[in-house]
Amino acid sequence: MARIILAVDIIAPAEEVFEAMVDWPSQRLWIPSTTVEVVSGNGRDVGSQLAAYSGVGPLGFTDTMTITRWDAPHRVDVMHTGSVVRGPGLMRVIPLSDLRSRFYWGEDLVTPAGRFGEAGWQVVKPALRAGFGQALRRFAELVEG
Repeated sequence: MARIILAVDIIAPAEEVFEAMVDWPSQRLWIPSTTVEVVSGNGRDVGSQLAAYSGVGPLGFTDTMTITRWDAPHRVDVMHTGSVVRGPGLMRVIPLSDLRSRFYWGEDLVTPAGRFGEAGWQVVKPALRAGFGQALRRFAELVEG
């Protein structure tokens, strides 16, 4: 398993952060080179399926996922079911006050290729943390703006 957990504080109420978080098509505004769409269900309940394409043109992959927990306005869990990204993920909003929230993004991903994949994860993890960290800061700016 490859684990990554990041958080960012946002000057906005939890409900507002949650609604921005689950605006799937708008994730392209804060997750670089990624588009997300609802492919089954309404995208707002357990069992809905999402597809996120990450890449540029034909150089990329589709991350399919199913919503496994919907606890508005606090948490959404997904199960990544694609051939590249597999395993559970979560997005969580914790109110810090009436006007401040903390947004968590976490993934427990199954690394491909056994021990080789685990070793590769250690190499790419710092870059992924930096990229996801930048995405979370961009998300905070969008919500606050």
